[in-house]
Amino acid sequence: MAKTILVAGATGRLGGKIVDALLEQGAQVRAVVRAESDLRTVGALREKGVKIFQAEMRDKSEIAEACAGADCVVSALSGLREVIVDVQKTLLDGAVSGKVPRFIPSVYSLDYTNLVPGTNRNLDLRREFNEYLECAPVASTTVFNGAFMDLLTTDMPLILYRFRRILCWGDPLVKMDLTTMDDAAEFTARAALDADAPKVLRIAGDRVSAVDVEEIMSEITGKDFRVFRAGSINLLNIIIKIAKFFAPARDKLYPAWQGMQYMRDMMEGRAVIDAHDNGRYPEIRWTSVKEFLTAQNVGKFV
Repeated sequence: MAKTILVAGATGRLGGKIVDALLEQGAQVRAVVRAESDLRTVGALREKGVKIFQAEMRDKSEIAEACAGADCVVSALSGLREVIVDVQKTLLDGAVSGKVPRFIPSVYSLDYTNLVPGTNRNLDLRREFNEYLECAPVASTTVFNGAFMDLLTTDMPLILYRFRRILCWGDPLVKMDLTTMDDAAEFTARAALDADAPKVLRIAGDRVSAVDVEEIMSEITGKDFRVFRAGSINLLNIIIKIAKFFAPARDKLYPAWQGMQYMRDMMEGRAVIDAHDNGRYPEIRWTSVKEFLTAQNVGKFV
C-alpha cells in the first residue's frame, strides 16, 4: 500500500521538488497550504494528483486534520522566526495530534552541530526548533545537505565570473559540501518513505575546495580562473559585524551579512562532514559541481 506523505511548503521551490520526487516514488501526497497561497501553483499541485488541504498555519486543529492518517510530515517551509520556529511548532504539534509517526523538519543546510551558536541567525533558528522537536513524541529525521549547488550561478558569491576569480576566506583547501536542490529533494523524499531512516542524515552531491572550483571553472570555460583570498576568517567576522551594524535588514531572509555568515561557516571548516549518507539510497545519481556548472553553460557569464 502506498504511503501517505504530507508536505508543508509545497508551493515553494524546494517543496515542489520534494512533491515531484514523492510522486515519482508512488507516494500519496498531501499539501497543506495557506489561504493566500498562489492559486496557479496550488492548481498545478492538484493537477499532479496532490490532495490539497487549506489551513490556517497557526491552528493546530486544522493542521491535525490534514495530517491524520499520514505516514510522515515533511516541512519545506522557509522564512525567519515566525515560520521556522513558530509555524513549524504548530505544524509539529498538529502532526503529533494527528498521530503521524515521523517528521522531517525544514533544515536542508550546512551541518550546524559543530558551529558556534549565535553566529549564524538562520541556522540558529533551525537549532532552536530542533530543541523543541527533540522533546516531541515523534520520530524525526534531519537532512543536512551542505549548501545548495544551484546558488553557484545566482546568490552565492563564490565564483566571481566577471573577474575570473574564486572568492576565498581563510584556507583555500577547505572542502565545502554542495548538493543540487533536485538531489536534496529526491533524497528527502526517499527518507520520508523510509520508516527506518535515522535521526540525522548527512549528504553532499560533491565536496570541493576553492582550489577545486578554480580548476573546474578553468577547464569548463577555457579561461584562466584564479583563487582570490580576500582575507582571514577573523577579518570576515569583522566585516560581518560592520555589515550588520550599518545594514541590519533583520526582516530580510538573506541580507548581505547573512550570506557572509554562510560563506564563513562553509570556509572555516567547522561544517565539514567526515562521513556522508549518500549511499543509503543507491538509486540516486548525484550531480557533481563540474556537471552542474557545465549544464548551466557558465561560459556565458565570463
